Amino acid sequence: MTSPSTPTSQQPWTPRWCGDITYIHTWQSCLYLATVIDPASRRVVGWAVADHLRTDLVADALTDAVNRRRPAPEVVFHSGRGCQYTSTEYANLAKDLGVVLSVGRRGQCWDNAVAESFFSTLKTDLIHRRPRATNSILPRRVIKTTPCGAPCR
Repeated sequence: MTSPSTPTSQQPWTPRWCGDITYIHTWQSCLYLATVIDPASRRVVGWAVADHLRTDLVADALTDAVNRRRPAPEVVFHSGRGCQYTSTEYANLAKDLGVVLSVGRRGQCWDNAVAESFFSTLKTDLIHRRPRATNSILPRRVIKTTPCGAPCR
């Protein structure tokens, strides 16, 4: 007999996404990039760029992912414990989109390692090896370098 937490062939697989926010310095200011990544395929499935860290940033990234991928009901979205991800506004949006929220444990940096790895690669390949971008050019660079659906390294 298996325990309720042990996966079996009768239990459906629950799709999972993860996400985080990073900053990118430009010539004019600092922009923030929020991503939604599918850890199974290591693909960016949604993202948003803004000049602020308000909940709207992560809400736009999650909405982008849902609109692009049309996930199965109750896809689990795992993130850090930032106030953007734990706000009531974000929880209501996730509920409306059919997304179940999951936040990382305090002090456990590897909970969101896929997103952190993506940001490291993005900054190494896109940011640190090229001239600093302007606020209007950076989003186009991000799209060109890592279009939604492109695998992360």
